[in-house]
Amino acid sequence: MTPAELEAARDRLVPDVVAGDLRVLFCGINPGLMTAATGHHFARPGNRFWPALHASGFTPRRLHPSEQAELVRYGLGITNVVARASARADELSDEEYREGGRILEEKVQRLRPRWLAVAGVTAYRVAFGDKRAKIGPQPRTIGETRIWALPNPSGLNAHWTLPAMAEEFGRLRAAAAAEDRS
Repeated sequence: MTPAELEAARDRLVPDVVAGDLRVLFCGINPGLMTAATGHHFARPGNRFWPALHASGFTPRRLHPSEQAELVRYGLGITNVVARASARADELSDEEYREGGRILEEKVQRLRPRWLAVAGVTAYRVAFGDKRAKIGPQPRTIGETRIWALPNPSGLNAHWTLPAMAEEFGRLRAAAAAEDRS
């Protein structure tokens, strides 16, 4: 993809991958330009969402971003805190995060997933006004939907290795599976 094609995708919206009664609704910060250009979530080659999702046991094989619709078969979906595409998350304002959090809350109330997994604890903190949030389950709920803050899978997030990220995704998967059995 050329730089011009990527730049042409700026501010483009990417449809959610959702259904009612999902086990987990994963929520990215906002679409990157590669995602907006392709229409596939977490599409940048260095993004670790798809490898972490598979390594944690959420999917039986590593899906390609173009296979994102298959997530619904596994009770999973994808949305974003902020809908508009940008080259980097630091291009977003706090107001966009807060408005995105409000819209996300309405979406969760409508779709009623069992878990909302926000992939980016900093985005979660700003969107939901929780400055003390840490990676892991959150005390806050949206209706009956529990919330889990995950590390940002962007390749720019060097603080988290893929194995550590997959382990955190796995903690969420185990919590969701335990609820399935109860």
